[in-house]
Amino acid sequence: MIKKIYALFLLAGCVGTNWVVPENFTYVPVDSGTYEIATWQKISNPSNPKIHIYIEGDGNSFDAYGQPTTDPTPRGTLVRGLATKDKFENVVYVARPCQFIMDKNCSETDWTNGRFSKKIIDVESKVINKIAGNKKITLIGYSGGAMVSGLIIKANKNLNIEKWITVAGVLDHAKWTRYFDDEPLDNSLNMEDLPNVPQIHFVGENDDIVPCELAKTWAKETDIKIVPDAKHNDFGDLNIFKK
Repeated sequence: MIKKIYALFLLAGCVGTNWVVPENFTYVPVDSGTYEIATWQKISNPSNPKIHIYIEGDGNSFDAYGQPTTDPTPRGTLVRGLATKDKFENVVYVARPCQFIMDKNCSETDWTNGRFSKKIIDVESKVINKIAGNKKITLIGYSGGAMVSGLIIKANKNLNIEKWITVAGVLDHAKWTRYFDDEPLDNSLNMEDLPNVPQIHFVGENDDIVPCELAKTWAKETDIKIVPDAKHNDFGDLNIFKK
């Protein structure tokens, strides 16, 4: 998150610190060549040609005073909760660089101004490619992870994307920073147009971080689902695969 908005995020509600890992999920660090990336994986049926992959948001990037933290590991468990509640046979949660694992190559810009840089997208792309192989992918991104997931799709034409899903997603950070009159993310890539894949974007009715009116400027209204009463860090019992 940008400084001002992440401060609002922290002040708007509590973020959880405890997460009990289900027994059917295994912690698997993946070497991208630049960073080790933390993942938790449930591969119940390797022969199944499909996989669901969840990408974490920006995490604990800024403190309540708008200053960069020294550790962007998320304190909330929204994305991990969505992943571990997913009943599909093959499900993987993927953290962002420097979350959970403070690699020697980590620097502050990796979770601040440059969190959507080409370097970061290349790292996450390598991890997704290693995990998915030739499987058909449903790629799910939360908040800033939505931007990362979209940039991965655009940069990797080889990926077999069956569906792209975002939750409280920032899909155009230039519009986002202008909306809040905040500093532009000059060291980051942006999406001026969205990937041409089947997609759905869940937007919280009461989200102060990614407001509905802003989300409607970067995604087709037919691809947006407004979640009643949902806030940026609280989507209740959201079931993203409910028909």
